[in-house]
Amino acid sequence: MKNHHHIITVVAYLLLCCSSLLPSSTTALLLPSPTQHIVSRPHHNRQPTLTSLHATSSSSINEDDSPRTLISKGMNSFRNGDVSTSLQYFDKANNSVPDDKLTPYLWQRGISYYYLDKFQEGHEQFSLDVRVNPLDVEEIVWDIACLARMNDSRFFSVENQMSLPKGKKDRRKIMSTVYSLFRNDGATEYDLREAGHDSNISDEFYSLFYLGLYCEIRGETSKAEMYMKMAERSKYATGAGYGDYMSACARVHCKLRGWVV
Repeated sequence: MKNHHHIITVVAYLLLCCSSLLPSSTTALLLPSPTQHIVSRPHHNRQPTLTSLHATSSSSINEDDSPRTLISKGMNSFRNGDVSTSLQYFDKANNSVPDDKLTPYLWQRGISYYYLDKFQEGHEQFSLDVRVNPLDVEEIVWDIACLARMNDSRFFSVENQMSLPKGKKDRRKIMSTVYSLFRNDGATEYDLREAGHDSNISDEFYSLFYLGLYCEIRGETSKAEMYMKMAERSKYATGAGYGDYMSACARVHCKLRGWVV
């Protein structure tokens, strides 16, 4: 989740710093934002590759690692296609902070849950995320995806789905269409495709990515594959947005499903 997570980072930092329950060693915790990793993006002529990070196994988790380090390692494991290990790092980070104070900020863990088919756990994670970040459409969308994969009746009922506060919306225009589509609230697949096509490369990527996710949870595998492969090879995912965590999601998604780009 992207630039807006800088805001969450600050909120999480202030929350943890102000808590008298936390040892001083954790007060420097800053939750890593996917956009902070763009600096590690390879040269644009280099084709992105995914290899499992075998060296980063559960046995290599350092008991002395800070929560920030553990989250960073988890994100790197996910980027390299090792989703199981990413979850171990996120769990370790969560357990290292008392009283579950970190839990509502571990949106990365929710995504790992989804790709490990742990949809109930993913639903629980995203439900907590929305409580502290109620204006983030993507947290709501991922929760809907988890409910759909569980065949939960709430997926079919707009009234029972999580929603944005009344009168509020995500600041990113493309997300309004994503939100409406996933909630079956008026937008169509065509609307989202056109919204991305008529905008910038970032919006184009996000429209393709969420079209892929949307089709997947509806069981439309062929279309899901088409959209997700287009997202993975988009200008944004292979260029300026290569370091975006959601670009990594597109790559991991295609790899796990066996969709060769």
